[in-house]
Amino acid sequence: MILLVTDTSGRNGTVALARAGNSDQIDVLEVVPLAGGMFSAQLVPQIAALLQRHGLSKTDLDAFVVVTGPGSFTGLRVGLAAIKALAEILQKPIAAVSLLELIAVASRSQGRVVAVLDGGRGEVFFGAYEIAGDLVQALREELLSKAEFLSAAQGSAVATSDATLAAAARDAGLSVVALEPLSAGMIASFGWKKLQAGVIVSPELLEANYMRRSDAEIFVKKSS
Repeated sequence: MILLVTDTSGRNGTVALARAGNSDQIDVLEVVPLAGGMFSAQLVPQIAALLQRHGLSKTDLDAFVVVTGPGSFTGLRVGLAAIKALAEILQKPIAAVSLLELIAVASRSQGRVVAVLDGGRGEVFFGAYEIAGDLVQALREELLSKAEFLSAAQGSAVATSDATLAAAARDAGLSVVALEPLSAGMIASFGWKKLQAGVIVSPELLEANYMRRSDAEIFVKKSS
């Protein structure tokens, strides 16, 4: 099974091809970086070039794995629009990946787990989950100040790939699982597990989890 994996949630992004078999094993064929601020110009041409380099066409794609957030308003909008269009045309399934849920699961912790990422502007992307074996229940996902995050994380294991947030949590006496930076391979593997479990989303229901309103929305609210 050939998977197209996209992440346009951050300042920079990636698009990747991966091959999945009957097991949980994922073979990442190639990862292509996307320069920040140029996703709309780069994404579709890079997908076409990536397929061509591997002797494939879009009809050879079997499924899509796409990061839905949290992150950049413009980046996520561009990335999800491209995947929606391809999935609609090809009638192929989509696995939607929350980076916060991925971090929580990758920590291999059980019980109450808090996953955090730098949200910029002095804020933190915060997700709280209850994990029991392979079952993951999202309790809350929101944008918090650093002080609010440290308060809300009391009594939970904190998982993050951000060294600064890990240090802050340790200084606050919290239990911390520090992860390596998230990779296309990790995203592909997590998405593949969702596909195997039938946890998929249709193109019309695929939505971004921005957590933060766009600058335009903030400006309108301040002006009203």
